[in-house]
Amino acid sequence: MSTPISGIGQIAITVSDVDQALAFYRDILGLPFLFRPAPNLAFLDSGGVRLMLSTPQGAGAVGGNSILYFKVADIGTTFAALLNRGAVGEREPQATAELSDHTLWLAFLRDPDGNLVGLMEERLRAR
Repeated sequence: MSTPISGIGQIAITVSDVDQALAFYRDILGLPFLFRPAPNLAFLDSGGVRLMLSTPQGAGAVGGNSILYFKVADIGTTFAALLNRGAVGEREPQATAELSDHTLWLAFLRDPDGNLVGLMEERLRAR
């Protein structure tokens, strides 16, 4: 059976201070800045893979809960198929951000160690 995952779309790194982390990844490592939708979030580009800098959310801890986000073409179908294969669902697919040309949809699963695994679909808006 082929996998519906087409590659890594985003990696989240939990940091204590987004401003400091942004300065490191953007100014020292030279990653291109993409956007910053909130004070506790910043996004950069790493060769076509988005890097998300975020402060701990919920029960997260700095350095202890980075998340891989896998690109999928149809998040609803993929999420259901992965649950049918035995994955543990954490959060059903939902629209999370309206960007200039698309809506970002996210869903989450848990791996066997309890780590979050993100699924992401960038759904283009009809023009």
